[in-house]
Amino acid sequence: MTLKKVETLSLLKRTLNYFLPYKLHILAAFAALGLVALSTAGAAYLVQPALDEIFINKDGTALMVVPLLLIAVFLGKGTGLFVQKFLMSYCGLKVLERLRYELFAKIICLPVNFFGETRVGMLMSRIINDVNLISSSLPELIRIIQHSLTMIGLVALIIYRDPKLAFWACLVFPLAVYPIIYFGKKLRKVGRNYQSKIADISSHLQESFNGLRVVKAFAAEDKEKEKFGQTSAKLVRISLKGNVYNQLSSPIMELIGALGAGLVIWYGGSEVIAGNRTPGEFFSFLTALVMLYDPFKSISQANNTIQQAMAGAERVFEILDAADLQEETGGTMQYEPPFSSLSFQNVTFSYPGVSEPALRNINLEIRAGERVALVGQSGAGKTTLVQLIPRFYDCQEGRIVLNGRPLGDYTLPSLRTNIGIVSQDPFLFNLSVRDNIAYGQPRVDLAAVEKAARAAYAHDFIMELPEGYDTVVGEKGVKLSGGQKQRLTIARAILTDPSLLILDEATSALDTESERIVQQALENLMNNRTSIIIAHRLSTILSADKIAVMQHGRILSLGTHQQLLQTCAVYARLHDLQFKKNGSAQDV
Repeated sequence: MTLKKVETLSLLKRTLNYFLPYKLHILAAFAALGLVALSTAGAAYLVQPALDEIFINKDGTALMVVPLLLIAVFLGKGTGLFVQKFLMSYCGLKVLERLRYELFAKIICLPVNFFGETRVGMLMSRIINDVNLISSSLPELIRIIQHSLTMIGLVALIIYRDPKLAFWACLVFPLAVYPIIYFGKKLRKVGRNYQSKIADISSHLQESFNGLRVVKAFAAEDKEKEKFGQTSAKLVRISLKGNVYNQLSSPIMELIGALGAGLVIWYGGSEVIAGNRTPGEFFSFLTALVMLYDPFKSISQANNTIQQAMAGAERVFEILDAADLQEETGGTMQYEPPFSSLSFQNVTFSYPGVSEPALRNINLEIRAGERVALVGQSGAGKTTLVQLIPRFYDCQEGRIVLNGRPLGDYTLPSLRTNIGIVSQDPFLFNLSVRDNIAYGQPRVDLAAVEKAARAAYAHDFIMELPEGYDTVVGEKGVKLSGGQKQRLTIARAILTDPSLLILDEATSALDTESERIVQQALENLMNNRTSIIIAHRLSTILSADKIAVMQHGRILSLGTHQQLLQTCAVYARLHDLQFKKNGSAQDV
């Protein structure tokens, strides 16, 4: 057995394991299959008494009995098919539910850097499209078993009717095996390419729709349409190739069946003419033979579907089993407030695939109640530094110590729920205002939500919304202004009551009036709380207890505002750019 076959069997076995919890349903489906197989063979058997006894011998009793038996046979077959298909559909949907959950649960728990290197559209495609393919594997396998049982019953019938005719009928069967194997391999490859292109389309759609404002701002609609058209055309070409293989298998199987039927008619007809058998016996045999080739054709189609399902399984299990895709792990200790100290000790960090470190030998001490500001030009490493605190990334050298213990000792949920983060790009879910403020909370305390909103200066504008706190804000909060969205994220942070607060340029994208209101909300949030503030506008951090000036991933200087004006040329230049040139704070 080749390695490819071993991999296919292993993949199929792995897929079928997901159906094991529903073995009782599957056993019941098998019982229904037995009924279908017996009914099919019974229908072929009844052709002989119908033709010989009714139409040739003109037997009145047979005229009453045979039609009733035929109705009973097809009733049994219909009942069996319904039960089997319903049970298989149920099992397939339950497996679909489980696989989607497992895949989403794995992906959502992967480190942040994974999402920086992987297209979101591709992940969406694997959760939706690839998993859909897998759910069809067992029903199609059952379909193969169903038709195999039917074939066994029909083969037994034709051998019983006439062993010599059965020999001529079965002579072409080996020819029918080759198309099943050949087209199965081709469709497996096509299915793999098809799913890959579906992922490309999902990625393109996700990027285009999320970046719609940029697309329109640069009048790039035609360019995006052209890119989508090219990707879509590739998908069509792959689909057409799959259709060719899929559709070719059916006529080829019919041709092989016609060869067998031709041999039977030639030999069986000569036997009827010679008077060695009755027309009823011959047509009963021929009916069974026609019914026999149909399952062969159906097995070929089912195999094609299974091969496509295996292509989806490869892509799904690639993520579930990937050794390099490990879920985030934390320590075993629960982080318990209050916050006492945070220490960066010789911390160096590089992003994956980037040779130049983003942070170099960082040493910084933050104590309870302090406001520590990070300033510097874009790319200095300010945001990277604060992203190490909730362990969105882990440093390669040095360590970060929180309350006397390394960050890695704490469980991730206890660490992150006690760190509040307000960034320059506020993210809101397509939920109500209330649910966005209370996001991540085990219970929604309506009074606490309103109190947090008032502290964030958000209550007044919330009450002006069509449904107040029940207003759905749209995807990414599209129905709100930038300042309103930022105040909701501040209210969210206030509600969590974090022991440590990180403000990452929280007002840099706002106009002057919105900035003033948001700054008041931030003051309420920072009150009696240890805070780390990243700011381009120096006017927002003049009263900070410590200001760390960063440049090229290093802390160039550390001190208060007045100290840095005297000792740090970089800080003094930033200050002059913002305050002396135009007499007011400007962005640098």
